[in-house]
Amino acid sequence: MPPVTNADDYLLQLALEEGLISRDQVAEVEKEASARVSDGTPTSLFRMLVSAGALDVKAATELLAGKFNMRTVDLTNVQVPPDVLALVTRSQALHYNLLPLNRHRDTLEVVISDPLDTDGVDTLAHKLQMSIVPLLAATDDIVQVIDRHYGKEENALLGLLGSSLATGRYAESNSNELGEENSDSDAPIINLVQSMITRAVQQRASDIHLEPLERSFRVRYRIDGVLIIADSPPQRLQAAIISRLKIMARISIAERRLPQDGRIQIKVEGRTLDLRVSTVPTSHGESIVMRILDQDSLKLGLKEIGFLDDDRATFERLIAQPDGILLVTGPTGSGKTTTLYSCLQAINKPDRKIITVEDPVEYQMSWVNQVPVRSETGMTFASALRAMLRQAPNIVMVGEIRDLETAEIAIHASLTGHMVFSTLHTNDAPSAVTRLIDIGVKPFLVSTSLRGVMAQRLVRKICPDCRAAYAPTEQELHCLNITPIQVREGSICRGQGCSKCQGTGYYGRMGIFELLVVDDEIRNLIHAGVSVSKLRGKARSTGMRSLREDGIRKVIAGLTTVEEIVSITIGDGS
Repeated sequence: MPPVTNADDYLLQLALEEGLISRDQVAEVEKEASARVSDGTPTSLFRMLVSAGALDVKAATELLAGKFNMRTVDLTNVQVPPDVLALVTRSQALHYNLLPLNRHRDTLEVVISDPLDTDGVDTLAHKLQMSIVPLLAATDDIVQVIDRHYGKEENALLGLLGSSLATGRYAESNSNELGEENSDSDAPIINLVQSMITRAVQQRASDIHLEPLERSFRVRYRIDGVLIIADSPPQRLQAAIISRLKIMARISIAERRLPQDGRIQIKVEGRTLDLRVSTVPTSHGESIVMRILDQDSLKLGLKEIGFLDDDRATFERLIAQPDGILLVTGPTGSGKTTTLYSCLQAINKPDRKIITVEDPVEYQMSWVNQVPVRSETGMTFASALRAMLRQAPNIVMVGEIRDLETAEIAIHASLTGHMVFSTLHTNDAPSAVTRLIDIGVKPFLVSTSLRGVMAQRLVRKICPDCRAAYAPTEQELHCLNITPIQVREGSICRGQGCSKCQGTGYYGRMGIFELLVVDDEIRNLIHAGVSVSKLRGKARSTGMRSLREDGIRKVIAGLTTVEEIVSITIGDGS
């Protein structure tokens, strides 16, 4: 018998000790192994015994698991979530003969075949900064699953790219800048780009990021606000893929030094989607970001975007007013535009004329007149707003108030019998008042026209398929100042991770809100030009909840998690 140096040797030793195989059987196969070694063919006694049917690999693996106090796993029909698969590359999986299986927050379950070889587990723990829980399965079973998952994607890529990938070449586009293809040689790249977009839509991504790096061409999807690394094509195809996307977006493929913006309309699984495309030159090529605009998001009502019943009732009263200004504030990507579209959907009736001015028009709305901003032709927010008012609208939506001119025209419209919706970039609701005054609007005009301000952020919702109640720690309760009484009255939950949410525990997003209603007392303070802290103090005393307080209510209701609210409202100590 050779010395024990790996799992195969140890498994064979265990099999002999437990009587799973006799020494005579081992001696017989050992002769064949010696012959193979003599002609230079690598061999393993254990594997040869398994191949010969003399040894049951499953029984031997169970023995090994018992010796190392490990759990075995049946890999027959296992499906690894894509985000878990992305944590380990195919080459790493094959090199260390391991398979990432499930992720639970900062813990990753990894299937291995050799408990004596800890290099792979240690490398992953260091690289990912995660706790690794090793599970045990047979070597051949692990290799089969690696081929089934990683190999499937690689083979699909080879099929899509055809000989261009095999030869390390790609077809240069023979298309003109109007997107008229003149050659069939681009078909593999066309199919690859289509596949990339389709996978993003299937995984509910809101953005696709294609990033040229020094030694790779990285593709990432933003899912529920979090960027996840996707299957990336070889770097040698970078130029072909970028050219194809620029052709689809109808922007110049010759211009590589300046940023460009375009739009793609594409059909995915029977649905027509719009993609807003932005290109930016970087050190290693052009970076492209595609924003996926799904018309289905227009179907969201005020309840679906995250309002609880009391806030929804207050907000519905505000948007139903015949005149005045309602502002929605927050940073880029906080869902302001979706909220405004939901407002328009709620009040869009045949007896009302609604006009919007947007930069750009993101979603096409039925029965709404939408005007795109085109600065190069002089159609700015201000000029478009002036023209819109001559169309006798009831309701006006301005994509964003950016300057004094736009603000003054919007206020003038609100004072002459129009209801105006718009957005502003401020961190909270009271700061919108000082922001308007800072850009030059007179305080008395702000106090007269403003009806309400709503600040918002987006937080991830707990996956409904794997939601489970749990007892939060004292530290978690302390982070949000949640009292034991609130815990007893509510249902604090978190996601366990499942196939639907790809192991994250989250599925979809919702808003948390800070709603400032401008009543007579607030109006007088605005007119007097008080500081934002005094304005906030008065608003809080009359019932305004902060973003964090609204988030706490949604944690207690079991809609989101403590971690989400703490991370999103980290600057809100209220």
